[in-house]
Amino acid sequence: MKLYGGARSRASIVQWYLEELAVPYEFVLLDMQAGAHLQPEFLAINPFGKVPAIVDEDLQLWESGAILLYLAQKYGQLTPLPLAIAAQWILFANATLVSGIFVESNRERELPRLMSPLNHLLEQHPFLLEDGFSVADVAVGSVLAYIPIMLKLDLSEYPAIVSYIERLSERPAFQRSIGGRS
Repeated sequence: MKLYGGARSRASIVQWYLEELAVPYEFVLLDMQAGAHLQPEFLAINPFGKVPAIVDEDLQLWESGAILLYLAQKYGQLTPLPLAIAAQWILFANATLVSGIFVESNRERELPRLMSPLNHLLEQHPFLLEDGFSVADVAVGSVLAYIPIMLKLDLSEYPAIVSYIERLSERPAFQRSIGGRS
């Protein structure tokens, strides 16, 4: 399997999950500044020229959420119900959480609306799925982990989220991926 990404890109989310699964892969670092993602070789994998993308045998797949779902189905041990719930969290992370936190015009309104219930859920369980750490935590945790790295927002009002970020950032696979780039 090949994982294509750029320095400080969403490919680190997929890399984190591959590390958690202990799936062998080759990381192909594209020089985004030089336009490697816009070259015909990569555009044949993702015609939009965005990372991450993977090539797994005959499959070419892009969009971090789609890749996470594919990997969870192929290598994870999720039955249909937990997989559906994990998909819910992945879509939440990639659509709702990202736009609520990283779109500055949304942040003031959305941050408390998103973080308060999430904080409450994390007070009940250490991870998003009751069975423990999963692909859902990779998706949501990666977004949350970027808050202190990129935005420097004060999250002290959400202690369960702060603990969750700390718990995730201590994972060896996180350190080999996102944590190694911060």
